[in-house]
Amino acid sequence: MHSACRTLGFAFLVMLCFVVLGSTQQTPPAPSPAPSNDQSVQTKPNGAAQPQPANETLSPESQDRLVREVRHELIMLPYYGVFDTLSFRIEGRTVILDGQVVEPVVKSDAGNSVKRIEGVEKVVNNIEVLPPSPMDDRIRRAVYRSIYSFGPLFKYGGMAVPPIHIIVKGGRVTLDGVVDSETDKNLAGMRANQVPGTFQITNNLRVVPSSGQGKKKKK
Repeated sequence: MHSACRTLGFAFLVMLCFVVLGSTQQTPPAPSPAPSNDQSVQTKPNGAAQPQPANETLSPESQDRLVREVRHELIMLPYYGVFDTLSFRIEGRTVILDGQVVEPVVKSDAGNSVKRIEGVEKVVNNIEVLPPSPMDDRIRRAVYRSIYSFGPLFKYGGMAVPPIHIIVKGGRVTLDGVVDSETDKNLAGMRANQVPGTFQITNNLRVVPSSGQGKKKKK
């Protein structure tokens, strides 16, 4: 009797082991996470938001605002003077600076000022710093006196930023800026050409009639 009970008990334990073993092998693996539909913008590893692309196309209103602000910053540079010339162009959110200046500080100030303008992502500073030259310094002063002390052109010398800029490099003179009439442009070129020691005169002055002259013509 006892022997039969022990036999039955052993058989029951063997069956129980097979049941437990079978259930363990049939346990399905944990499911992989389902693909996410979240299409949020990716960030850099440090978590910082991506900046706006430098070549992003701006609206006409934003473009006009940027042009005005860049021009204002350049005109207001403390060391920008009559012997320097600056220009710029805008490509998306990138501002490209060009020109020629006498002092290195004007180049660095121009780049730093434009970088601080809201909406500017990148500044390419192509401004050339003119090499030091006592001869060029003498020519600059002589051309300045010849132009701004001449009667018909004297009016331009009293402006906060004289509009006729005199660029000298290696004895070659370039006149840049704006004047009121074609006559004034020709007079400025003639006066610069009379300065001894100059090798070449390039007259890039642009004629932009003043508002007063425009009204007179309409009448």
